[in-house]
Amino acid sequence: MIKLVNVNMNFRGKQVLKDINLTIEQGEIMVIIGPSGSGKSTLLRLIIGLLKPTSGEIWVNGREITAMTEDELNKIRLEMGMVFQYSALFDSMSVGQNVAFGLHQHTDMTEEEIARTVRRKLRMVGLRGQETAMPNELSGGMKKRVSLARAIAIDPHIVLYDEPTAGLDPIMSNTIDRLIVSTRRMIDATSVVVTHDMSSVFHIADRIAMIYGGSIIETGTPDKIRQSENPIMIKFIRGGIAFPESKGRSRA
Repeated sequence: MIKLVNVNMNFRGKQVLKDINLTIEQGEIMVIIGPSGSGKSTLLRLIIGLLKPTSGEIWVNGREITAMTEDELNKIRLEMGMVFQYSALFDSMSVGQNVAFGLHQHTDMTEEEIARTVRRKLRMVGLRGQETAMPNELSGGMKKRVSLARAIAIDPHIVLYDEPTAGLDPIMSNTIDRLIVSTRRMIDATSVVVTHDMSSVFHIADRIAMIYGGSIIETGTPDKIRQSENPIMIKFIRGGIAFPESKGRSRA
């Protein structure tokens, strides 16, 4: 579904990503981990076409996107949804209007069809009946769920999550984790999750890739990552965090 080939990214003469090679299979949850400033969020923005790499290829569903025009990229983006770190809701719009925004912009649905879709997506994220609420009336966790409902409103093939549990308490973080996994099942989406929250990683990931110093230093299943002998990986993932018991790959 997504493939990065020898991707490099420079900002103002500084190399942020170095020779990134990564393949993300259809339907899997790939979690990108690494310390702050390692290039995780930059990687997401490259995948969705908000940034163009300095060199290398990025393939999305069989199409190479780095040389595409903005119009061509917009068509690709219709197959993607993104949940931003700080939700990025429109404060002047109600919850329902936020979720409906992409449907108004990119579909020819009737108002009745849009309203029905909004109700269904809010129900999926546990916010039944919240269409008329305003963002400033919501908790941080509720805003994240509205952002997810908006991201999946058009049933994307790919959902990108940028630090989805940032700023949330452990209970709400667990709720978001469960939503990421259940969303993959309900809309059969490929998911890419950027996070440094190790309490979430081993609950949601099919595979994990670690970026350190702009390079991917290791990729593997949760079990493989647990057994890593890379000292950087060991230090990062064992910083006082106990691993949950391995339960194998789950789609539930």
